[in-house]
Amino acid sequence: MSLVRPPEEARTAGLQAEGLLVSLQGKVAIVTGAAAMLGSAIVRAFVQAGAQVFAVDIDTLRGEALQAELGPLCRFVPCDITSDAALDKLVTDALASAGRIDFLINNAVVYGDKGLGASRAEWLQSLDVNLVSGAMLVHKAADALAAQGGAVVNMGSVGGKFGAAGRALYPAAKAAILQLTRNQAASLAPRRVRVNSVSPGWTWSDALARMAGGDRAYADRVAAQTHPLGRAGDGDDVAQVVLFLCSDAARFVTGADIPVDGGFSMLGPDQGRSAGDWFSASTGG
Repeated sequence: MSLVRPPEEARTAGLQAEGLLVSLQGKVAIVTGAAAMLGSAIVRAFVQAGAQVFAVDIDTLRGEALQAELGPLCRFVPCDITSDAALDKLVTDALASAGRIDFLINNAVVYGDKGLGASRAEWLQSLDVNLVSGAMLVHKAADALAAQGGAVVNMGSVGGKFGAAGRALYPAAKAAILQLTRNQAASLAPRRVRVNSVSPGWTWSDALARMAGGDRAYADRVAAQTHPLGRAGDGDDVAQVVLFLCSDAARFVTGADIPVDGGFSMLGPDQGRSAGDWFSASTGG
């Protein structure tokens, strides 16, 4: 893998990543939750960098459409990641087909969350998808990753770092992912496998698009109130950081969480304003 400034022909080939070209030619990645908006952005970034991608999801319609869009470097794999047998088959088939696994991106997620009113079954289902299945996939792919000195990227979230009324399942899973990432990184470092996480802020994804009624401009206006860079994130904003963490440019980075949140997590409850600003704006003081 290398990180080089691309020639003009590489730009026209769609391989530009913010002025740099990440080359993952000959590498193989597994991306879960690949059919959704964020997952598909990650798959596109890896394919553009030259990697072969096993795009894993239970959404057959969108998964097959993604494969048709991206061509031979993208292979859609319908897979229920909550099934150990399905995960075993995923790893076995990837190795049989491609001969190696270099990168694992744990992106699959469910957002449903009744907060403190969630039932035990709802807790277990959410944690199974959002946390446990990714942990099991790392375990099952560890030998293959170690053989290549590979990398894992787990998808965290700003939702796992701060309190939010009415939510419990999703934030708990995301908070656990941040700790799990550190433990996986420590455990796998002797085997030359790096493990990091990425924590997006509000990102134009299936969930945000539903909340905004499909209106991206509206989503950006709302996000601008809590994201200093003034908008919601794009899927590719996240994908490029995932790509970086898998590249040789991040060869000495492990156990880290990288916020891709437009500055969201650097602000406290005061939203970056001083106490004086709040008091001067208060009609009661």
